[in-house]
Amino acid sequence: MISSNQNVQYFFKKRNVLVIDIGGTFIKVYSSDLNNAIKIKSGLSMTPQKFIHELNENYSLSHCSAISIGFPSLIIENRIMKEPANLGHGWVNFDLKSAFNCPVKIINDAAMQAIGSYDRGKMLFLGLGTGLGSSLVVNNEVISLELGHLNYLDHDYEYFTCDAYRKKKWE
Repeated sequence: MISSNQNVQYFFKKRNVLVIDIGGTFIKVYSSDLNNAIKIKSGLSMTPQKFIHELNENYSLSHCSAISIGFPSLIIENRIMKEPANLGHGWVNFDLKSAFNCPVKIINDAAMQAIGSYDRGKMLFLGLGTGLGSSLVVNNEVISLELGHLNYLDHDYEYFTCDAYRKKKWE
């Protein structure tokens, strides 16, 4: 009988899964055939077209069996529903699936990070980076919370926890 760990190893030997974390400061690309992660500068000028171009410049997509993308916005049924605060515009109606010749799964970036660090039971994940990401994991079910966008004083929580605010406070 093959253990679950052996199943995972077999899956990655036979397939090349590309995992992409799209963030407001950097895009990080991981793959089972890469020795090191690829890091691409992002920010307010990063549109979906520029993302595809930069990815093609840094990685040969012809080797991919599947792509998993963590994206910093509201995702419903594999679709980006809201323009991200820290990236360029045009993401909502952009068809990432047609840009690649393989299956693409898009989830919220905090949900992806929560899955990566989840062990068992219940877990609240808070990710501090360019913004504030949040997800809840209960009984192996991931719920993206977007707590950073709740109102607080004259802004939202993300305003007070994001990189730009922290740097401003410490300068």
